[in-house]
Amino acid sequence: MKLISWNVNGLRSVLRKNFLDYLASERPDVLCLQETKCQPEDVDQVWPTPYTAFWNAAHKKGYAGTAILTKTAPLSIVPHIDIAEHDQEGRVLTAEFVDFFLVNVYVPNSKRDLSRLPYRQKWDRDFLAYLKRLEKKKPVVFCGDLNVAHTEIDLTHPKANVHNHGFTPEERAGFDSFVAARFLDTYREFDKAGGHYTWWSPMGDARTRNIGWRLDYFLISAALRPRLKRAFIQSGVLGSDHCPVGIEID
Repeated sequence: MKLISWNVNGLRSVLRKNFLDYLASERPDVLCLQETKCQPEDVDQVWPTPYTAFWNAAHKKGYAGTAILTKTAPLSIVPHIDIAEHDQEGRVLTAEFVDFFLVNVYVPNSKRDLSRLPYRQKWDRDFLAYLKRLEKKKPVVFCGDLNVAHTEIDLTHPKANVHNHGFTPEERAGFDSFVAARFLDTYREFDKAGGHYTWWSPMGDARTRNIGWRLDYFLISAALRPRLKRAFIQSGVLGSDHCPVGIEID
């Protein structure tokens, strides 16, 4: 089973570029999208067979949002974590399958001035609690733009960014909490080296020079580790300032 996650930074924009060609080429079983920036009715698109689209759009139009395209009909779809202050921006979409929950997430950005850092810390705690509640029923896969580079090898210039949003000690501690709760960073199960990124600034030719950050992840319950066959980053796929990431599981 191939699962892919991609922050498309505007679904309508990427549909005008390479999105459908990418979908036809990769043929994932499930494709999780973040930062869709639209309502379902804004997208005049008949999805290729056999995909069905599920949405969680933000209340604010043109902002945030998540979606899932899947070949297999989920047992259930839940577009919230049941906490009102977190459920207005379309940031979480959970699909229940027979063997696991798949949680598609677009984690809040702390903002350049860190004005949203306290909220982000609360989000991390509440989101982890949500994952652990799900895990009591069956294993969990969660993926998306987590808006943090976890370790120094997850961005090009760690020393220069240690107090910048996306690499603050507080945000990295939030990721540490996922690891302490026995969720595995799937890419690091296979590759421990630096230089592998999923987001590049549109400024300064950063992508061509590979000056980037790893902000997009798949994490899994430890119980799923024996079924994990591969994890990958598709840095060559254009269309967004983020690239797709994915895993294959039995």
